[in-house]
Amino acid sequence: MKKLTLDKVVEYVLILAITMVLVLIGNCINTITDGNPDTFISVLDGIPGMLILFGIALVSLCIAQYTPKIPAIIYITVFGILLAMPYNTVTGPYVAEQVAKIGLLPAACPVLAYAGVSISKDWVEFKRIGWKGILVSILVMIGTYIGSAVIAQLILKAQGII
Repeated sequence: MKKLTLDKVVEYVLILAITMVLVLIGNCINTITDGNPDTFISVLDGIPGMLILFGIALVSLCIAQYTPKIPAIIYITVFGILLAMPYNTVTGPYVAEQVAKIGLLPAACPVLAYAGVSISKDWVEFKRIGWKGILVSILVMIGTYIGSAVIAQLILKAQGII
């Protein structure tokens, strides 16, 4: 079992705070550019929802330090569901309302950027794989895209939307 230290908590807080700022800015830009002035969410309007997500993530990361066989994402999911479910009349409506102001794509961008940076750390290993690895990666991405498009097409046709 790992011991949770103050340094680790400070590290979590800094990483989550940076991510929170990026998501709030991205969310504001996303709602400005969607073309509908009624859906605009300012940075200040998004802060309560981001603080809720920040708290859930921080508590989950800290608890996960004491349960190494259970990943933090499990705790994040469970706490998020428990706090936002409609049957929870204490926090449910407020949490759902505030977190709904945060878009999925603005929240995903910093995570994907971090994943890209993590992959770039292994660039030497990636280069060792060579052109075959790059070809396989490209084919996997193309296959995933085409597969998603086919599934979406079939579902939309089955529902009579297209």
